[in-house]
Amino acid sequence: MTETSGSPTVSEGQIVAMGGGGFSMEPENPLLDRYVLSLGRSARPRVCFLQPGDSPSYIERFYAAFSRLPCEPAHLSFFALGVSDVRAYLLEQEIIYVGGGNTKSMLAVWREWELPSILREAWRNGVILAGLSAGAICWFSQGLTDSIPGSLTSLTCLGFLPGSACPHYDSEAGRRPTFRSLVASGALADGYAADDGVALHFAGEHLHRVISSRPNARAYRVERVGDQARETEIVPEFLAGRLTYGAPL
Repeated sequence: MTETSGSPTVSEGQIVAMGGGGFSMEPENPLLDRYVLSLGRSARPRVCFLQPGDSPSYIERFYAAFSRLPCEPAHLSFFALGVSDVRAYLLEQEIIYVGGGNTKSMLAVWREWELPSILREAWRNGVILAGLSAGAICWFSQGLTDSIPGSLTSLTCLGFLPGSACPHYDSEAGRRPTFRSLVASGALADGYAADDGVALHFAGEHLHRVISSRPNARAYRVERVGDQARETEIVPEFLAGRLTYGAPL
């Protein structure tokens, strides 16, 4: 993947993958969520929260946060489905925002409902895909997950974006050495890692921009070189004081 400049076009499709942050991790710091909303086509974009599990409190926190922002919030839970035509409902959204949780279980439920093909269609039709943690790694070919309690393992994901991804790179002690080890061994493809508070914004399959809600947070490109992992630091653009609603920065 190569970093691109300029404004992405709708035809490219856009994905914003957060290493951590957003309303569920930074309730008093909405910079990343505001950035996602700024990519919408309208002044009050329709944003649908896809909950990985069945926690009512997670949905309540989503509405509490996004009801204070310029958008039209909604949610979709496959444990209490409230719509009869999932495809039509999601294609009507401007932004689909996926929360954190058990990625392995989330993808299993999605595949049962044939959601991957719907999400790919939405992405290609200009719907912004975004999320943190599970909602970040799910878009890549592979991700580092803690879906199995007590261990960090590789997981095959949706493959909208090539390569691998690792969230929570600075906040969970085992993430960094495990991701590096698995990339070095070839168990995970070359990929990106993101600290909490960092978001990777892709246009099509290319990294368009790296932004953050925290001044010292970082992203990394991690690549296999021989039998080692080479880690290249990426300094994000800190968003504080630089956000304008209704249009990309």
